[in-house]
Amino acid sequence: MAGSTTHGVGRSTPLRVDAQRNLEHVLRAAREVFGELGYGAPMEDVARRARVGVGTVYRRFPSKDVLVRRIAEEETARLTEQAQSALGQEEEPWQALSRFLRTSVASGAGRLLPPQVLRVGAAAEDGAEEEGAARVPHQRQAALGSAPELRVVGARTSVEDEPSEDSGAGALLEVVGRLVDRAREAGELRTDVTVADVLLVIATAAPALPDPAQQAAASARLLDILLEGLRSRTV
Repeated sequence: MAGSTTHGVGRSTPLRVDAQRNLEHVLRAAREVFGELGYGAPMEDVARRARVGVGTVYRRFPSKDVLVRRIAEEETARLTEQAQSALGQEEEPWQALSRFLRTSVASGAGRLLPPQVLRVGAAAEDGAEEEGAARVPHQRQAALGSAPELRVVGARTSVEDEPSEDSGAGALLEVVGRLVDRAREAGELRTDVTVADVLLVIATAAPALPDPAQQAAASARLLDILLEGLRSRTV
C-alpha cells in the first residue's frame, strides 16, 4: 500500500513540474514571438518557439485570444508598476517621467503594448465613437488645442489580431497621465505632449534587433533623441 502511494506521488510530481515548465516555455515564447511579429502571429509560431506541440499550447490556452490577453495583461501590469515606481521614487517631475521611459524601453515592454492604448485621435479608424469607449484620465485636450486625445477603444476587430480592452489599460493610462501632468505643470514638458505621445515613445524606442547589445544601444540612443523632443524649449 505504501509502495503504491509512493509510486503515485513519484509519478504525479514530475507531471506537475513538466506542466509548469511547459507553461513557462509557452509564455516566454509568446512574449518573444508577439514582440517580434505582433499579436497577429499564429499559435503555431509560439509552439515552435517553445519547442512544444501546438496541442500543448491549446491545452493551456484554449484560444489565441486567451493567450494574447494573458501576455497583454502581464506587460500592461509591468508598465503600470514601473510608472508607479517612478512616481514614488522621483520627486522631480521630469526625472520621474524620464525614469519611467528609460525603464520601460529597457525592458522591451513597448513591443507588447496592447494596441488599444496606442489608438490616437478623437475617432479611431475602426470607429471609436461606440458606446463605452473610455477617455484617458488626466489627458484632456492639450493647452494649444493641437494634440489629439488618446482613447481606450473597444476591440471591434478579430480577437486573433489584438487583446480585448479589459487588459488593465485604464490603470496604465491613469498613472502615465499623472506623470505627464506633473511634468507639464512644472514647465518641463512641452504643452502639446499627451499620454499618447509618451506611449508611442515607449513603442517606438524598443526595436527588435537580433543582437542584444546592439538593441540596447539603439534603444538608448533613440530614447535620448525622443526625450529631447518631449522637453519644453524653455527648460
